[in-house]
Amino acid sequence: MIADDPSVLRPPVLHEGDTVMLVSPSGPTRPERVARGVELLTGWGLRPVVAPNAYARRGYLAGDDALRAADLNAAFADPQVRGVICTRGGYGAQRVVDLIDMAAVRRDPKVVAGFSDITALQFALWRGARLTGVHGPGAAWVDERTPLRSAESLHAALMTTAPVTVAAVPTEETYPVRVPGRAVGRLLGGNLCLITATLGTPDMPDLTGAVLLVEEVQEPPYKVDRMLTHLRRAGVLDGLAGVAVGQFTDCADGWDTTVVDVLTDRLGDLGVPVLGGLPIGHGPGQLTVPVGTPATLDTETGTLTTTPAVQ
Repeated sequence: MIADDPSVLRPPVLHEGDTVMLVSPSGPTRPERVARGVELLTGWGLRPVVAPNAYARRGYLAGDDALRAADLNAAFADPQVRGVICTRGGYGAQRVVDLIDMAAVRRDPKVVAGFSDITALQFALWRGARLTGVHGPGAAWVDERTPLRSAESLHAALMTTAPVTVAAVPTEETYPVRVPGRAVGRLLGGNLCLITATLGTPDMPDLTGAVLLVEEVQEPPYKVDRMLTHLRRAGVLDGLAGVAVGQFTDCADGWDTTVVDVLTDRLGDLGVPVLGGLPIGHGPGQLTVPVGTPATLDTETGTLTTTPAVQ
């Protein structure tokens, strides 16, 4: 593993009795799904509190930008709140990240969990506070997609300080995407659309020496090609240590070229280890990984191992 960086903030691990705020920084959510998430978190001994504006709606957004930012800042400023769990992704986090009170984040670091559009929020928190995060299911829980193993994985990442290991699964569509080798670096990334959309903004992380995590949903192969080509042409992939390829769910169209073909073509000649088949993303059985923490990607064992996001 790489040496720990003293500038990186690892928030405290969650304990039974801790209050966690459920926020909606992106798209609108369904109360019945959040109710299932509340039930799950309560079963772990946590005290979930739904943010005042979590159920707000303005078209494809979970309320006005000011409301979504207010919920985030209230959670970061409240000393009783020990964790922030996003209800879902969708779209909208990039519209509010510049409104976040980063001084409050730095004063009282809290674990922030979510995925998909929440990649934008985690990038902003990494830039503004060097805060590690948790890439995992949101509180708008769907048992059919995130069964017991998904719940256990999120629980372990939030409420223990054990290293997290995710193994490649042969039945995952991206399993054939592989370039042999072993890579050590800080795990950064998440949803491919959001990584690409962050280019040119202050939040785009320096990926030099990093293990890049990529996953996607409902994007046809040519669009995946376009995004990866954009990243290549921008030069941000030049110094990577390795690439962890998660789930590319429902990424198909009428052409013969598959998303596996595209991933192999666009990632296979970077000269770094690449490991596909990781159950991280939008697909069934989604598992949780820390982001912003040192990681080891090993194609021989087919594993991605990270240090915890919490301490």
